[in-house]
Parts: sequence; C-alpha cells; structure tokens
Amino acid sequence: MKTIRALLVAVALAGLGLSVRAQTINGIKAIVHDSVVTFQEVETYTAEAAKVLERQYRGQPAVLEREVEKTRIENLEERLERQLILHDFKTGGYNIPEAILQEAVDEDIRSGFGGREKLIKTLQARGMTYEKFRQQARENIIITALRGKNISQEIVVSPHRIESYYLANRDKYKVEDEVKLRMIVLNKPVESEAGSVRKLAGEIRAKIKEGAAFSQMADIHSQGTQRREGGLWGWVEKSVLRPELAAAAFAMKPGELSDVLEAGNAVYLMLVEDKRAAHTKALSEVRDDVEQTLRSVEHKRLEKDWIERLKKKTFIRYF
Repeated sequence: MKTIRALLVAVALAGLGLSVRAQTINGIKAIVHDSVVTFQEVETYTAEAAKVLERQYRGQPAVLEREVEKTRIENLEERLERQLILHDFKTGGYNIPEAILQEAVDEDIRSGFGGREKLIKTLQARGMTYEKFRQQARENIIITALRGKNISQEIVVSPHRIESYYLANRDKYKVEDEVKLRMIVLNKPVESEAGSVRKLAGEIRAKIKEGAAFSQMADIHSQGTQRREGGLWGWVEKSVLRPELAAAAFAMKPGELSDVLEAGNAVYLMLVEDKRAAHTKALSEVRDDVEQTLRSVEHKRLEKDWIERLKKKTFIRYF
C-alpha cells in the first residue's frame, strides 16, 4: 500500500502532466486497490486485434483508429475486471486449496501444451517466463471459479419470454428462397487436367442417370467437405453458393440433376432435392436459438451487475 500511496501523491503533484507520462511503456492505466493495470498490459492484449483491424480497415485510417481505440478500452476494462475479481478472492473469505490450484494448472499444461518441455519452448517464443505463465494460469482458475460462484449457471428462460422475443424480432428469422442441395466437387489441380476431370464428371453423371445414388457417387468421388454426408449441403440460400452455381441450382426443379458445371478450379454436379420460397422460420424451428440468445443476454446482465458491485466496494482510479 505504501507504494500505491506514493504513486497517488506523485499523481496529485504531477497534475495534467501525468496523462502524458502514463503513456510510456510501463505507465499506469488504472489502479485497483493495491494492484495496477499498466499501459504495456493493455497494449499487449490490443496488439493482435490491431493487426486484424489493420487488414480489415486498410485505407480507412479514421475508422481504424476508432476501432483500435475501442478495442483498447475494452481490454483495459477486461484487465481491470480481472484485478477486481482477484482482489475479491483475497478479501472475500474464499478458499481454494493451493494443491487443487496447482493440480488444475498442471492439467492445463498437459492438455494445452503436452507437457512442460513443449510449454517452455512456446513461452520462450512469446517472451514469457514459466513463473509468469503459472501465475496467470492460477489467476485464470480463480477467476473462473468466482465467476461460477457469483453468476448463476442455471438461468431459466420462460416460454412467454421466448415467444415475446421471437415476435419482436421476426425479421431476424427471415430466409430467402432456398434449395435443399447435394453436390459432387471434383478439383482441377492444373488446367491441363481439366479435360480428364470433366470426363470423370460426365461418367459420374451418366451413372446417376442410370440409377446410381447421388449420395453414393458423392461418397466415392467428391472432394468437397460434405463428401462423408453424401454431398449433402442441406438448405442453402443463393448467397451461400458461387454465382454461377446459384444460377443453375435455383433454376432447377426438385429431383433434377445438373449438367457438368465448371466454376473456379473445380467441376461440379448438383442434385436439387427440394425447394422452398422465402419465408419466416416458425418459432418451433428457432426456439432453441432464441432461448440460447436470451440465456446469453441474462448471463451478461448478471455478470455486469456483479462487476458493478465489486467496483462499488473497491478503490479504482483511471489515468
């Protein structure tokens, strides 16, 4: 506490000048009781997201700056909440035996890294010490335990609430015209082999026309990700397919087999099993999704309330 008091005195004396110096690599972003959240911590957790945002908003510097700052603020709050929970663990009379914590950390190492030797190599690449890793892993276990204790996992959503949400958000459950589709995909490794791939597709099509099951032919020949499902894509909208494939599929009738089609680096055969017009999904189709959405909303509300209670009883200062 003496160190923190000294820091606060320095803050008072420095006045506005602190906000500039706090942005140095070891500057302080926030104090939670007797712990600090540093500028370096926040920037470390922001760096990876910033790389993704740079690609996403290339050529839009103003938008990029806004999104990075938004991420930085979110990460500051996440680090602050982490310290709040750890402080509550220290002062709230909680007790997790050290042996149990160490066992959980060791299990994380085994399941996540395959053992200490591989972990050490990974940490060296990240510039993190083994001791720092164990400390963070231990803290993660404590935080998970306290979240489970303070945020109810048995959230009950009433049928009335599910129905009310569905009626208020029917537009979310609208779908465009759809086809129930099976597809055989034959890749063309190089253009010089395109002729032989088209020939194979024609032979497969002939077998299907003669009575062979499309699903069986897909299981044998298709190189698509749905091969083991007999080429079944299920119900799809136009936007899911390449434009040239969508045009063909949505022009076909139920039960119709396509001609040999080429698009990109592959040759395709498609079977339309059924079609349905644009519609709004019935509540019975989306009930589980609606319930999960409402559970998530309630979980976030309970978590926010818990964090607010911790903030009210803990000294916090932002810089």
